[in-house]
Amino acid sequence: MEKTIAVAALNVKAKAYIELLKLKLTLAVVFSGVFGYCLAIDHISWWKVAILVIASICMTGAANIINQIIEKDSDKVMKRTAVRPLPTGRLTVQEAAVFAFILFSVASVLYVEFFNIRAAGLAVLSLLLYGFVYTPLKCKGQIAVFVGALPGAFPPMIGWVAATNHFGWAPGILFAIQFFWQFPHFWAIGWLAFDEYKKAGIQMMPGTGKTTDTAFRIMIYTLFLIPVGWLPYMLGMTGINSALVATIGGILFLAQTFHLMRTCTDKAALQMMFGSLLYLPVVQIVYLLDKV
Repeated sequence: MEKTIAVAALNVKAKAYIELLKLKLTLAVVFSGVFGYCLAIDHISWWKVAILVIASICMTGAANIINQIIEKDSDKVMKRTAVRPLPTGRLTVQEAAVFAFILFSVASVLYVEFFNIRAAGLAVLSLLLYGFVYTPLKCKGQIAVFVGALPGAFPPMIGWVAATNHFGWAPGILFAIQFFWQFPHFWAIGWLAFDEYKKAGIQMMPGTGKTTDTAFRIMIYTLFLIPVGWLPYMLGMTGINSALVATIGGILFLAQTFHLMRTCTDKAALQMMFGSLLYLPVVQIVYLLDKV
């Protein structure tokens, strides 16, 4: 009986540690990093891709844990986050911090040993910006979204630099695409969770809330995706077919923002959020399929 209870308690702990990683968000970050890596090289080393995946999961997981430690109190007042391991007490802050340190250490070693110091530096910078700058700023004002868009746009650039050990226009363009994409994506989420964010004291929305002015700002940032989507083709990174797909995707995404401007409804914001979740992986996949 005691053994059964101990096993059950261990399972609860293990599940809580896994939840800390925010696997859906983490895997999206991993995908972008692998995309950048594979786009940069002609002959893919799959064992290195596997190591990059592990390193990315560890570093992103560590950043997510730091975020949850800092936001443990505000998480309690939001329905969406109240069930996380720290607000529910399934894990202590000390347990979460130790786990984050282990993940960070593993990731740092993997980046340095199997890739290069530049990629490791970018990954560490991403963690610092996300965990210790963006997260505290979420309660200070809309500047948090701009700051958060920086580490959020790092993954494809980290992947490229991990493959080439070189900075330049190519990784910068991959960064720019993901940077501009984040504004309509996160503001759509902020629109849907506006009341909960407000209750928790988190300010994520531009303008004055769910208004035409806010939707207009979302549209402006989405508009940037159309020209930057052409840049990989113009630099000779990819072919014309992917540029056309990226343009069509950008136009369709932009049309959703016009619909939000006309209606200012949660339904339109939800459609735009799903549109953003579709746009980025589709564009990245076609870039890979069409790379020169």
